Amino acid sequence: MKTNKSHTKRIKVTKNGKLKVRKKGQNHFNAKASGNTKRAKRGTKENFILSAKQVSRFMPHN
Repeated sequence: MKTNKSHTKRIKVTKNGKLKVRKKGQNHFNAKASGNTKRAKRGTKENFILSAKQVSRFMPHN
């Protein structure tokens, strides 16, 4: 199965094995978004939980 690259680029595994996830929709077309929307997209979310099926799909080499 091929890796889903759009999800893989948003997920990083930390040294201790936690997952840090970028929020979606940050790359482009943000000029027309409201200020509240832009601020909500900033940063990452930690302790993101993936099921075993999702791990095999999004991170097949881990």
